[in-house]
Amino acid sequence: MTDKTFVFGHTNPDTDSIASAISMANLQTQIGENAQGYRLGNLNQETKYALDTFNVEEPELLSKLDENSKVIMVDNNEFSQSVSGIENAHLQMVVDHHRLNLSTIEPVYCIAEPVGCTSTIMYKLYKQEDVTITPKMAGIMLSAIISDTLMFQSPTCTPQDRITAEKLSKIAGIDLYNYGYKLLEAGTNVSDYTADEIINIDSKDFMYNKLKISISQINSSNIDEVFKRKAELETAIQKKIEKENIDLFIFLVTDILEADSKVIVLGNRVDIFERAFNIKLISNTTLLKGVVSRKKQVLPALIESINQKIQF
Repeated sequence: MTDKTFVFGHTNPDTDSIASAISMANLQTQIGENAQGYRLGNLNQETKYALDTFNVEEPELLSKLDENSKVIMVDNNEFSQSVSGIENAHLQMVVDHHRLNLSTIEPVYCIAEPVGCTSTIMYKLYKQEDVTITPKMAGIMLSAIISDTLMFQSPTCTPQDRITAEKLSKIAGIDLYNYGYKLLEAGTNVSDYTADEIINIDSKDFMYNKLKISISQINSSNIDEVFKRKAELETAIQKKIEKENIDLFIFLVTDILEADSKVIVLGNRVDIFERAFNIKLISNTTLLKGVVSRKKQVLPALIESINQKIQF
């Protein structure tokens, strides 16, 4: 078993997944541990913008874990959204802000808080360990909070997230809102992406009541521009459904200015989605006013819809 601890978030990583891995690995190093942050997929444009802005090196890609590797999971606690070999790893710690769906055979140091971003928790861990947060670390942690809370517009955002972002912006030496909107705008350009790449930029799989549900989400400042490619997006989604035996695939395009989401919904259980939001899809599509959070608004509604059906 290697002495090095592997630190990583989830597959199809977003900015928080990458920032948390980098900042946790740095924290562990500062307190005398041998740790390295990794990514479990390609970086999106938003994350690249953050790393470039603060001159932080892109983490190395990790595709497989050797048996008994030491691991810290951040921004994720579900093995289904993790790297190959995670089941046989020695899980040391979990730091996350999602629902818990974790079963371990060993005691694990677990911090799970209902905040908008894992990097908000990471800020507190730095303070707890009395480790100085450098401008670089502050910058990428701030980027994660801006991204996950959609500049504080998401219902997942808490006062802790906002206060932490303000503190980190001062450490990083940048204007919070000026940088924040530039960051979000950087992540909206998908013109050079294939349809398959677009639906996988930030996609998460969930298993519930033997149903496989995939929820993919991208941000945009021009939803209509994305939906000009609706036909090819639907083709890519249908191929993924057939390949991975997905019962329900939801693709959200979230308007970063209006804080609404337009969706494409496909699969053999679209009834779950329609019941969850009390709507009828037209050509596989609808607009969800005020819906921006997969974690707090979409997934819970789907679970409630499934439970309602079971009761009947």
